[in-house]
Amino acid sequence: MERQVVHGDLLDQDVDVIVNAWNRNIIPWWLLLPQGVSGAIKRRAGLAPFRELARHGPIPLGGAVLTGAGRLPYKGIIHVAGISMWWRSSERSIRDSVSSALALATAEGFGSVAMPLIGAGTGGGGEDAVLSIMEDQLGQVEFSGRVVVVRFGERVIGRAVATDGELG
Repeated sequence: MERQVVHGDLLDQDVDVIVNAWNRNIIPWWLLLPQGVSGAIKRRAGLAPFRELARHGPIPLGGAVLTGAGRLPYKGIIHVAGISMWWRSSERSIRDSVSSALALATAEGFGSVAMPLIGAGTGGGGEDAVLSIMEDQLGQVEFSGRVVVVRFGERVIGRAVATDGELG
């Protein structure tokens, strides 16, 4: 697997499919005020992916579901249940979400996947800790394509903004 960590916007990545760090899908999406990744997806993709997601019903913690991409240019969106009913992530939910997302990407024949730091926002996990867990799990999962882990925002080095090639 080719792995890359970049700073930027998940929705600007050149990949087949993106991962949405979601919840267990028990509370109807229209009762939630999507924030972070989910909010950005809702604003740019429209409501179609979330309506489709609702039809799947509850998702086991760490599980994954594929929907269409709405108005986004991707082949689909993989929604992972990275946070519990108490809106918290754990090492297990992060690891299982990464594995489930890549298993689904493999089953669907996607060659490239971009994913955010699962459980770092609403889930309460620190970015560095979540990245470490995700990188370790990516090293244990079989996937023949390219995985881009996206840290939101730009990385500033002195006064210059880092390019992808300068990131670890």
